[in-house]
Amino acid sequence: MTKFRETKKGITFQVKVIPKSSCSKIVGWEEDLLKVRLAAVPEKGEANKELVKLLSQSLKVAKTTISIIQGETSRVKTVLIRETLLEHIVRHI
Repeated sequence: MTKFRETKKGITFQVKVIPKSSCSKIVGWEEDLLKVRLAAVPEKGEANKELVKLLSQSLKVAKTTISIIQGETSRVKTVLIRETLLEHIVRHI
């Protein structure tokens, strides 16, 4: 499996989330999963909101272009980024 998939809706990739960390940051790639540490707790969607915010800041895109399309309650999530070129995502992650 490749890190990124281009679909009609946008670019998808998988993220491995580690909640309750000391700070929120992108750690790097662990095989085909983007490993991310989040300061937020995994309750009431707080970690998901923090993930979207972190990706938005890192990729310099609007939060509204980012969706978690699979794994909302799991540590491994599939993220969809709309209205953004693959080259842009690769350059900023």
